[in-house]
Amino acid sequence: MVSIITVFILFTVFILYSINRMTNKLCVQKEIPDERQPKVFRTINILILILLISSYVDVLYA
Repeated sequence: MVSIITVFILFTVFILYSINRMTNKLCVQKEIPDERQPKVFRTINILILILLISSYVDVLYA
């Protein structure tokens, strides 16, 4: 059980880091104003966290 949690936390950190890098590149490429960037990052991070939590629950109870 502890190993599953550890692996999933490492996986989550890697995924969030990768998604944030891609989001930053998107903001630069599409020239999104600095005022809107925090909202873009927040929205994407919340959606990714929902996806990761639901996949964790699926792995845990499957």
